[in-house]
Amino acid sequence: MENSKKKSTRKKDPKNYRLVIQEEKTYEEKFSLKLSRSNVFLIGTFISLIIISITTVIIFFTPVREYIPGYDTTKMRVQAINNLEKLDSLINQLSTNENYLEAVFKTINGEEYKNIYTNESQRISVDLSELDMSLRAEDSILRKIVEREDKFNVIESETQKLNLEMSAPVRGIIIESFDMSIKHFGVDVVLKEQTPVKAVADGIVLLSEWTIDSGHTVIVYHRDQLTSIYKHNYLSKVKTGDYVKQGQVVALSGNTGELTSGPHLHFELWDSNGPINPEDFIVF
Repeated sequence: MENSKKKSTRKKDPKNYRLVIQEEKTYEEKFSLKLSRSNVFLIGTFISLIIISITTVIIFFTPVREYIPGYDTTKMRVQAINNLEKLDSLINQLSTNENYLEAVFKTINGEEYKNIYTNESQRISVDLSELDMSLRAEDSILRKIVEREDKFNVIESETQKLNLEMSAPVRGIIIESFDMSIKHFGVDVVLKEQTPVKAVADGIVLLSEWTIDSGHTVIVYHRDQLTSIYKHNYLSKVKTGDYVKQGQVVALSGNTGELTSGPHLHFELWDSNGPINPEDFIVF
């Protein structure tokens, strides 16, 4: 009975170990540590946690992570953001250009155009049903005579063919008239600053920008290949690509640009052959 008890007691006693560090020559004990299974497990776990923590900090908070497969670099992220911004700008610009070209073509053809800024459908109608398009001998002879007489007066003969009713962009006193000899291709109308400037006819805004010489400038394209130009404005009220109706405010008059000496509107009219005198068609 006693032998069996001793055997069972030995089995239950845990095996303990001791870690000793001694000097090689004198065998003097410098350090000792009592080890057991639980101590070894705890120490191993603690050391593993420290190693994992240090590795995690190094990976997440130092540039070392850039060398680990699967992690993107700072340069790649910056390049990706720049590419996305450029792509977004290109898409917006492409959409604007497509809408602008569509508006110009439909305006020229007299078709319905949906304004992308007001979301309203507009129509410019050109009724050609009543025109007699047949050619006669008398017409051909008369055409030859007119062409021969007006051979050196191309601009004047072309302006007489305009069939577009226009209204005055502003009401005021003309201080300088149209004069081709001094290259003054429009009229200067003196006005109070920030007077509303209106479109002379329906059309598409070809340009609404700031220029050094003319300040805020608006250019509108109309049917019959006619273009109206409004210069030295205080500010523009329309954007490039806008569809405007006759009488719609496109700008406020001002005194902007280097080629101005006071508040006024410099207004020009151009057809397919060049500048024409606005006073021939508009009463200011």
